[in-house]
Order: sequence, then C-alpha cells, then structure tokens
Amino acid sequence: MGIERFEVQRTIAAPPSAVFSILTSPEGHVSIDASGMLQWAEGERVTAVGDRFVVHMDRESLNDLPMGKYDVTVIITRFTPDTEIEWTISGTVQPPIEHLWGYQLAPHEQGTLVTSYYDWSRIHPRYRGAVNFPILPEAGLRATLGILARTVEKH
Repeated sequence: MGIERFEVQRTIAAPPSAVFSILTSPEGHVSIDASGMLQWAEGERVTAVGDRFVVHMDRESLNDLPMGKYDVTVIITRFTPDTEIEWTISGTVQPPIEHLWGYQLAPHEQGTLVTSYYDWSRIHPRYRGAVNFPILPEAGLRATLGILARTVEKH
C-alpha cells in the first residue's frame, strides 16, 4: 500500500499561542497556503472539535482536475489549544474524501517546533485508486510552513 501520510517540521521563532492563532483563523489558513488553491474564507475562529468554516477554492492552481472554483467546509477533528489542530473537509465531492490535515505545536527553546501533516490513509474507499494521492506534495507542506514562519515572525 505504501506511505499514506507525511509530515514536515520547522522551528518557528514565536510562541505556540501566536502560531496557533493563525491556525485557528479561517483567513489564517488562506494567508499561509502555499498551493494557491485557497482563495478566501468565511467563518469564525475555531475553538473546538466540530467547529466549521468555509473556504473558497480554485483547483486551477494545481491544474490536475477540471474542478475550477468550488467551496469546501473545513471541519475540525482535533483541537487542543496551543498544541494541536486537525481537520477534514466536505464539499463538492461526496461522500467526503476523509483525508486529514493538521498541525502539532511543541514549545522549543527557539520558539515553537511545528509539525505539519497530511494523512490520506483513511480516505473513503470510493476514491482509492480513482484519485491520485497525495493531492499535495510534501514540498507543499514545507512551503506552507515557510509562509507560516514568515507570517508569525513578522509580528
């Protein structure tokens, strides 16, 4: 079956609370996205498992599927303040694919050790073999961490 999850790490020179503040904001997700797919978001800052917000997407950025512009609902699946946030999405594609994205934060002498992951091990059977996973490369996660660092460290 092969690898169905990858994660990358980066130390960011900011406290976990500052990093987490960006990760819990719908617009924060858009501002740090390296894929170019996330266009803008609507909704309130998330504070618990089950919270949701909408992201307006544009698949043209990946140029892999003819989906154009569409919306997804981000659904928080794990939430521990200043420590962990994870989500899945529901949207145009039904039933939901059930892939997961997340961040784990740990205090570090230089700020925060941030682990970003993408996990497609539990995707709905309908999509196994029908869609090429991973949708985003590991380098995309690493680039997003770079933008997160740039964003949070400038404040």
